[in-house]
Amino acid sequence: MHIKTNTQKVFAVFNYLLISIVCLSCVLPFVHLLAVSFSSSVAVKSNFVVFWPVDFNVDAYTFAFLNGRFVTAMFVSFRRVLLGVGVNLLLIVLTAYPLSHKKDRLAGRNIYMGFFVVTMIVNGGLIPTYLLVTRLGLLNSLWALVLPGALPVFSMIIMMNFIRGLPEDLKDSAMIDGAGPLRVLLYIMLPLLTPSIATVGLFSIVSHWNDWFGGLIYMQNPQNYPLQTYMQYMLQRIDQIIQTAQGDYMEIVARMNARSGRAAQLFMGALPVMLVYPFLQKYFTTGLVLGSVKG
Repeated sequence: MHIKTNTQKVFAVFNYLLISIVCLSCVLPFVHLLAVSFSSSVAVKSNFVVFWPVDFNVDAYTFAFLNGRFVTAMFVSFRRVLLGVGVNLLLIVLTAYPLSHKKDRLAGRNIYMGFFVVTMIVNGGLIPTYLLVTRLGLLNSLWALVLPGALPVFSMIIMMNFIRGLPEDLKDSAMIDGAGPLRVLLYIMLPLLTPSIATVGLFSIVSHWNDWFGGLIYMQNPQNYPLQTYMQYMLQRIDQIIQTAQGDYMEIVARMNARSGRAAQLFMGALPVMLVYPFLQKYFTTGLVLGSVKG
């Protein structure tokens, strides 16, 4: 039986207390946001809402969904995430696997690695990137949001180091049995890369879902805005939209204000990532730690 000393008990209590405070500081803002989104205009204006809705109603959510623009933007974001994460993972694996070999097995490995590290630190700038996307005819398409960041170098390095941590005997034995590099990658490496793929995949999901600036500069038609770009547009103009509301909006606007409208859209924008994270969390620590222990 393991007997803890008084010092260890005090440290354990302090540790649990600190972790609880950190967890509450992350969770309570979302609880407050949710409460505001379901509260009446009078309660929100009077600052009566803390962590529980006052005069419960769903007018803020009705306002968000009424014209269909929010739903359209959300589907654009879902399509972007599916396409972007797929492209990211494909290029990450195809780049990390050969770079995981030592320089005596891959000629010029250090040159390639240096090139990727430089691109991680220095980029071409906003204007050259915009001109390149324009010349390629990608404006108003999902590819304009995906291709400029198709290969996240930091994620590639995590994946590369994870592969380098796997036993070399697995690859050597498969190649002795006649398997080529592609077969080794598909049938030997990929099943072992689940923690690392989940980790970099989560990075890519969050990156694509939260990005609003790309949609702002590459999408000339507001109908093509991804969700975060549409929300940024709405959050800046929601007061004006409420003041000039007509038709179906007028009755709803009379029962809500800008704060509850912002809260509803912010919560719905963050909800998909919060739902995905628990399914990938069990792989996250393993993939991140094992992928960062080697250089």
